Amino acid sequence: MDAEQQSWPGQFLHHLHTERRLSPHTIAAYRRDLACLQGFCEQREIRYWAAINPAAVRALLAWRHRQGLSGRSLQRLLSAVRSFFTYLLREGLITRNPAQGVTAPRVPARLPETLDVDRITQLLAFPGNDPLALRDRAMLELLYSCGLRLAELIGLDQQHVVAGARELRVTGKGHKTRILPIGGAAVRALEAWLRARVCLAAVDEPALFVSRRGSRLSPRALQMRLRKWGLETGTGGALHPHMLRHSFATHLLESSGDLRAVQELLGHASISTTQVYTHLDFQHLATVYDCAHPRAKKQARK
Repeated sequence: MDAEQQSWPGQFLHHLHTERRLSPHTIAAYRRDLACLQGFCEQREIRYWAAINPAAVRALLAWRHRQGLSGRSLQRLLSAVRSFFTYLLREGLITRNPAQGVTAPRVPARLPETLDVDRITQLLAFPGNDPLALRDRAMLELLYSCGLRLAELIGLDQQHVVAGARELRVTGKGHKTRILPIGGAAVRALEAWLRARVCLAAVDEPALFVSRRGSRLSPRALQMRLRKWGLETGTGGALHPHMLRHSFATHLLESSGDLRAVQELLGHASISTTQVYTHLDFQHLATVYDCAHPRAKKQARK
């Protein structure tokens, strides 16, 4: 491809950053997928984006499938390619989107992992009142109380705690802001951490949660601390922050049945994303039914 054709992926990524305001993580994923597309074009000696047709897009997916890419990653690749060609269509560089109508392999639905209420209670009851333990307790309580994403928690500043630590102002995906109530246990843990924060935080550090060095805590550090407390409390060593978000959504939906409210609290753009938790709720109900209903029990062998 000539220099002008090669410049369009970069312009598209700039569009994602400035106009669609996607996260750096999402943009990095788009960059990898577009690099894959460009590599495919070089291999096939395709010189212009307009020369790509649906058959070429299907060949791209087949090529990556033979290289061992999973069904979920192929779906993401196709989504990136489709979005890129939608952008080129908008810019007048092509007359049709060759990825429109092309389908990727179906991926079996994977339900999110959750912790039941007893295991959540066990996890959050870890001992210690030193600054690091107070910080960790406040972080885990907030993850579960507010259903936060990892990036949302790490990105919190002190100023995002509203009205005496009773509400939290969170910036989620797409730079969308939402105000979340904080549960009583999380409020108490947060207040205890704010009193201890001065022992660790640098004077000019705005981050709500800081490391031993006084700067904003990294995502990796939080993941390691969660695994540490999971092992020490006997909750499990394979815990990850999103399990607390999934548990928040599942427990709230089980108690309220209000899917729209859970959608708002989670910051989901589409309710279809939230509906996965209805499947978890049904699984729970089915288990209760199988254990409790006399006509559901298997007959004992004679």
